Amino acid sequence: MDFKNKRVLITGASRGIGRATAIAFASKGAKVGINFKSRTDEAEKTLAELSGDGHGLFQYDISKKEEAAALIGDFINKYDRIDVLVNNAGIAISHNLEEVNFDDWTSAWENTLKTNLFAAANLSYIVARHMIKAGGGHIVNVSSRGAFRGEPDQPAYGASKAGLNALSQSLAKKLAPHKIYVGVVAPGFTETDMATETLTPDERETMLNETPFHRMAKPKEVAHAILFLASDEAAYSSGSIIDVNGASYLRS
Repeated sequence: MDFKNKRVLITGASRGIGRATAIAFASKGAKVGINFKSRTDEAEKTLAELSGDGHGLFQYDISKKEEAAALIGDFINKYDRIDVLVNNAGIAISHNLEEVNFDDWTSAWENTLKTNLFAAANLSYIVARHMIKAGGGHIVNVSSRGAFRGEPDQPAYGASKAGLNALSQSLAKKLAPHKIYVGVVAPGFTETDMATETLTPDERETMLNETPFHRMAKPKEVAHAILFLASDEAAYSSGSIIDVNGASYLRS
């Protein structure tokens, strides 16, 4: 896969899967835009690790539609075009129905959907209209196995990722005539800072026992799937969802 001189924007790219994806694209010759919300130090560290030159940092809170629009405008102003959009930014908020009050419940839903689904929809809208004029491109959305298996303690997270899958497949149908290809990568638990911060030792052991590999995915393994769907060779895979969960959840 060759991305020489391709312009790639990755949301939530200061760490975890986004960071690994930025490093992978840069190693293939792409010019990478790193979007982040608040982790300036980590974003700068990621930028410093990218091979090649011409990369950039873009600090915007994409859960706000005005900032999502400003992000794309800033990116295109710097690079003239956008060839690949990776909607990777996401949050997970625990909101056990039996434990939280109604205000916390509704807040978890609103904040999760704004970041995980609405931001991806808004960015895809703006980017797709640019790509239509430019003659094509790729959009890759990072979903989760939680979209399929259910998330009893984080139902908004599971619902947001299921919605992201449906959005992706709708866009794949709509945009194919314009040579814009849309794909989804659905990881299981991945060895990221988010997993470290949210999992207790017992929860971690439970997760490890769900997969015959008895380990979490490495961020670079998820990044590899993202790069495949962003490649010209994967054009006819538009609309597909690639599971990267170590056989921990198998769907028919």
